[in-house]
Amino acid sequence: MAENFLDMDEVTIELDEAELEEIDQIAFENHRENRDAAIRDLLDQWLKERDGEE
Repeated sequence: MAENFLDMDEVTIELDEAELEEIDQIAFENHRENRDAAIRDLLDQWLKERDGEE
């Protein structure tokens, strides 16, 4: 694990098949099939929507 992530909280989520397909689609289209990057994008989008920024 990279040193810069040592002070971050760990979160576990459960995703259904449709959500995994959406993540894989985003990963394929925008991140050269990098699922982690797609999840970070979706989390960022969710946080912004929750905070009323979009």
